Amino acid sequence: MTTPLLSARYAHTNLTAEDWEALAAFYERVFGCTRTSPQRDYHDEALPSGATRQRGVHLRLPGHGPGGPTLEIFGYDPLTNRARTAPNRPGFGHIAFEVPDVAAARAVVLAEGGSALGEVVTQMTPLGRAITWAYVADPECNVIELQSWTA
Repeated sequence: MTTPLLSARYAHTNLTAEDWEALAAFYERVFGCTRTSPQRDYHDEALPSGATRQRGVHLRLPGHGPGGPTLEIFGYDPLTNRARTAPNRPGFGHIAFEVPDVAAARAVVLAEGGSALGEVVTQMTPLGRAITWAYVADPECNVIELQSWTA
């Protein structure tokens, strides 16, 4: 194993949202993410994002306990336009959630305002385990992978 150059611990992943409150509510409702306190509301002409205001929350990701990583959902003012995300575009591609039933989870995401990015697929890995997954998008078109493993 290679010795890392830095002592580091994973903290969070950020999603920039057009409507941060609605997007945070989606992740709470669908995946059981929980808000951490306090809500952020920063005003400063010199924010590192180039914005003059950023607001949002951190959501504790399910399955990792009270000290686990968070999903940071922020809205920025001003907000710039972006190209729509695709699973195969370079850069950060998606966030993944392990679920017991991919097809059922996909149906919930679609019912809650998400969209489908292909069908449910099952494949065997080189280690002889089956993985079932599907790509979906949240209501703001951020890519989510739903996955389930079997021995």
